[in-house]
Amino acid sequence: MTEPKKNISVVFIGHIDSGETAIPFILRGVLDGRVLNFQFPILTNVNPNVPCKCFSPYHAGKSTTAGHLLYQCGCIDQKTIEKYEQEAAEIGKASFKFAWVLDNLKAERERGITIDISLQKFETNNYGYTIIDAPGHRDFIKNLITGTSQADVAILVVDACNGAFEIGVGSNGQMREHVLLAHTLGVKQLVVAINKMDCTEPMPYGEGRYRECANETLAYIRNVGFEDEFVQCVPISGWCGDNIKEKSENMSTWYNGPTLMEALDAIEAPERPVNKPLRIPIQDVYKIGGIGTVPVGRIESGIIRPGIDVAFAPTDVVAEVKSVERHHKSIDEAGPGANVGFSVKNVAVKDLQRGNVASNANDNPATGVESFTAHCIILNHPGEITDGYCPVIDCHTAHVACSFNIIERKDRRTGEVLETNPKSVKTGDACTVVMKPTKPFCVETFEDFPPLGRFAVRDMKQTIAVGIIKSVVRKEPEVDEADDW
Repeated sequence: MTEPKKNISVVFIGHIDSGETAIPFILRGVLDGRVLNFQFPILTNVNPNVPCKCFSPYHAGKSTTAGHLLYQCGCIDQKTIEKYEQEAAEIGKASFKFAWVLDNLKAERERGITIDISLQKFETNNYGYTIIDAPGHRDFIKNLITGTSQADVAILVVDACNGAFEIGVGSNGQMREHVLLAHTLGVKQLVVAINKMDCTEPMPYGEGRYRECANETLAYIRNVGFEDEFVQCVPISGWCGDNIKEKSENMSTWYNGPTLMEALDAIEAPERPVNKPLRIPIQDVYKIGGIGTVPVGRIESGIIRPGIDVAFAPTDVVAEVKSVERHHKSIDEAGPGANVGFSVKNVAVKDLQRGNVASNANDNPATGVESFTAHCIILNHPGEITDGYCPVIDCHTAHVACSFNIIERKDRRTGEVLETNPKSVKTGDACTVVMKPTKPFCVETFEDFPPLGRFAVRDMKQTIAVGIIKSVVRKEPEVDEADDW
């Protein structure tokens, strides 16, 4: 019997005008894997599943690229593409036909941008992938963070068109923020897709423009912290299909590297923490007729199977799992890296929400926290940060405002304490901070559960700081006074 392929989640990210509508990398659905998760027809004997996230600045072409990738993999038939093309043409967006494979919301199709995250599945020779198509637009950055937190691999879609590239990589460009968030949220492997090579100047498919875009992008990626051995760069056209699955004749004279599919096939599948307690950050909650309430999320650790009782932190809800599904197919159990949906008994949709964490109620269950201590690096703040500062903390799929109490200012290289109880910290400083959530919040220490212990700090529509959680003060369960009698 053929050994099942590992499943990897991939996320697509990109910057303004890089062809976002051509490459949807974050798709909506129940999928296997982390960053590269695509929802495709059900396949048997699949490769190991790897979630993959596609991200890019707004209009970098990630949705078009992801859609064309799915089409070339046989996940979308010609008739469906023709249908999308006709529907897109009716509202004056005929070039968005591939993007519509992933952009399902009416608002997404009318505006030509990805708003929410979506999921799709496809296969390479070595892996089964789940594609996560995340929004590139700054207004929907919370959804991008939710998608990126579920990915093993990210595909950064970069717009090679004159002007668009310079905007994306500029000091205020979205590409810089997207790469930083991907690294902060735990993505270690990155494929850089230099997109829209068919539109480069002074001539299409120009080697010079590719080298220019690739060199500047890779320099910033290294500066963020990605290691060269885990980064690959591929020139593509998400619209024309060059170098997506088959090698392009248009660039054969100067490029002999891998196609996008070959680059994905060369990644290393991450080890999965099967033996740790169950943790599933909830991405969405659905009400499905005949089944009931179905939370959806990526398993970060442990095993889920029908019959176990799950607790949803930071709420008090505990329910029995009736069934577990992946790719719309019932399964006996699922482990780390799988994006699953699981139905629960006697729970209303309104009782659960994105940002909750599901865990085994009888095996070290997750809880809400009163406060947590974190090590932070201030990346970009226009002034000084003082005690009482209350930005939004983005951790796993949750987005909660937390107040700052600065304990120490440290040397960001050596970790040496430079000042105790400083009055303020500013851009470039490293510090130890005690954070107190303004509403119920479930997080874990980075040492115990890395995906639930790293976070980004956001304010003024930009990433202010990044950090990891060193310790938590768990919220004690409320005791009903009547029980004491």
